[in-house]
Amino acid sequence: MVYLFSGLGADERVFQRLNLSGHEHVFIKWITPHAHETMEAYAARLRIQITSENPIFIGLSFGGMVAIEVAKQIKTSKLILLSTAKTRSEIPFYFRWAGLLGLHKMVPPSWLKKSSMATNWLFGADNPFSRTVLKQILQDTDPAFLSWAIDRIVGWKNQWRPSNCIHVHGTHDRILPLRFVRCDHVIQGGGHLMSIHQAEELNKFLAQTL
Repeated sequence: MVYLFSGLGADERVFQRLNLSGHEHVFIKWITPHAHETMEAYAARLRIQITSENPIFIGLSFGGMVAIEVAKQIKTSKLILLSTAKTRSEIPFYFRWAGLLGLHKMVPPSWLKKSSMATNWLFGADNPFSRTVLKQILQDTDPAFLSWAIDRIVGWKNQWRPSNCIHVHGTHDRILPLRFVRCDHVIQGGGHLMSIHQAEELNKFLAQTL
């Protein structure tokens, strides 16, 4: 069974162009976080959605980090990470500094929910379809969840890299630039939402990996 963890505030729409035919799969649903809840505790509450033994996880962006936290708690057969960071050291230093100084708390979540040329550029939404999907996702994102998740990302302490992990990253990821991560497979031209706009190449990789 394949379980998919979507990105920050996103849902299964970010995976709509992935070809998972031949594989039973479940989209993990984000739940409302408790006040001051750690990512580890949040991951523990998500476990109720995982009902098979030795599952395969696919985690995108923030979902990749959460997938790692869940993988600490149950045995997995494979962990495929897309456009994410595996450890604290792979999160860009400017995000970590912002977390230490609390600068991220000064940005209203409503600003981050707005679709604009800047957000399209950051996420690599370079065609009408991906821009439309991104706009819909941003509009539907819960501001409270967004604030909680950003706070957990900039303060993430993880140093554990699963041995069964396969990390796929795009050369044009502007949110988590390739130069900060150590990945196993590179998607040329791939942006942060390469699951949408580089789906064809990503599907070829998944067909060989799953």
